[in-house]
Amino acid sequence: MKLSQKLTAKTKLNQTLRSWLPILQASGDELKETLEPFLEKNPFAQLEPNPKSRSINFYNDLYKTSISDAIESNIIYKESLYEKLYNQIDDRLFPSQKSKEIANLIIESISDEGYFEWSDEKFANFSKEEVERVRARFAYLEPIGVGAVDYKESFIFQLNDLCDDDEIYRLCVEIIEDFENISKFTKRKNYDAAMSIIKKFKNPPAIEYMDSDILVIPDIFVYDNDGAIEVAVNDEFYPHINIDIDGVDEKSEFVSSKIKEAKDLIDALEMRKSTLYKIGLMIIEYQYDYFFGGDIKPMKLKDIADDLGRNPSTISRAIQNKFLSSKRGIVPLKNFFTAAAAKEVSNAAIKEFLLNLIKNENRLKPLSDEAILAMIESEFDIKLVRRTITKYRKMLNIASSSERKKLYAIQG
Repeated sequence: MKLSQKLTAKTKLNQTLRSWLPILQASGDELKETLEPFLEKNPFAQLEPNPKSRSINFYNDLYKTSISDAIESNIIYKESLYEKLYNQIDDRLFPSQKSKEIANLIIESISDEGYFEWSDEKFANFSKEEVERVRARFAYLEPIGVGAVDYKESFIFQLNDLCDDDEIYRLCVEIIEDFENISKFTKRKNYDAAMSIIKKFKNPPAIEYMDSDILVIPDIFVYDNDGAIEVAVNDEFYPHINIDIDGVDEKSEFVSSKIKEAKDLIDALEMRKSTLYKIGLMIIEYQYDYFFGGDIKPMKLKDIADDLGRNPSTISRAIQNKFLSSKRGIVPLKNFFTAAAAKEVSNAAIKEFLLNLIKNENRLKPLSDEAILAMIESEFDIKLVRRTITKYRKMLNIASSSERKKLYAIQG
């Protein structure tokens, strides 16, 4: 009898887990479609909008609590093309106030497709030569290609980022400048290699920002409640499973099995919320300083899995395509699981230090990767290899020392 009870309990848990894992892995906007296959053959359960949910068109009724304030301000977020560009107008490429002013006006003159459109009114206080000198620096901003006057110039901007072979580069330029007669290039040496690069170009350059329907919905909120950091799960976008058994015989084997299936799904949704809530609490514990302006510290999936009594693969599923919202913005949960470069030093801390080195370097003699390596090893008392520094630099979209020297010369 005891063995039978244990097997029944284990079977129930396994059934719930089978439902739970895909539900856990689904992002907030995928929950409804993830649940639908489980319920499509269940006549007694229906998916309904969450009764706690409000219209996402910037709610008419404002909650008064601090968590609701956080939801109100952060529930819908997608970095726009213009935010992306404005955030890159810094001293590295635009050192003077005048260059920043021109750069901001250029951004205002960029179409939704990413092309620059001249305006006599906007640039009345500047010469065309001044504007063009500043606009040339947009070739080094992301998304690459934005700020060009037409697709050919956009392709040249993108080519600079994708090709480091001089011969192929020159052929690509020829093809771009004479696309109307592209057939005449087919027998040229390196034609296939050149076309392979050209096929990677984005046209229009801002195409990835043109879908305004893509939204980022935070799964976890971290907010300041009178000086205390607290966490809450955003359950307003969870669909509601309604079980309707009016007028049916609950003792029927078919009915009872379908009711059980629906309840297992409800349990799975609750397990999802519970797991995300616990992950949120552990992130606060491990990354407390981050929420007050500090760096993200090294944190492994195994650390949090051990603390929660879960398998690391389960935690990995839980953080995929999930986001956390705090006063520092909306970030993917996976960002908090930064790998350690060594000891207690995180990749994020090293990247921040590298950025500061570049920002303050001698423009007449930019720092080489070897020099940066030596400074980082001295600062953090760790051993790295040069290719690690090169990788971080490229991840941060920082040009090589020779390329930076050319950029600084352009800036004057």
